[in-house]
Amino acid sequence: MSNKKNAMTYDDYVRGIQTLNPEEQLSLIELLSSRLKKSVTEKRIKHSILELEGLGAEIWQGIEAQEYVKKERESWS
Repeated sequence: MSNKKNAMTYDDYVRGIQTLNPEEQLSLIELLSSRLKKSVTEKRIKHSILELEGLGAEIWQGIEAQEYVKKERESWS
C-alpha cells in the first residue's frame, strides 16, 4: 500500500478488494451503491413543468392562433 500521507491509490483499493471473500465484496458493493445513490440524489435539481411557461412566446407575437391552425390543417391535404 502507498505510504504517501496514507493516501491509497486506485490500484491499492483494487488489490485490497481482491483479498475480500465474496460476501465481503457484495457488502462493499452495497455500501458503495448506497453512498453513490445518496450523493447523486442530493445533487439532482428538481424542476417544475411550470418553469417552461411563456418560453418562446416571442416567436408567436403577431400571429393569430386560429389563422395559424387553419393554415396548418390546409397543408395536410
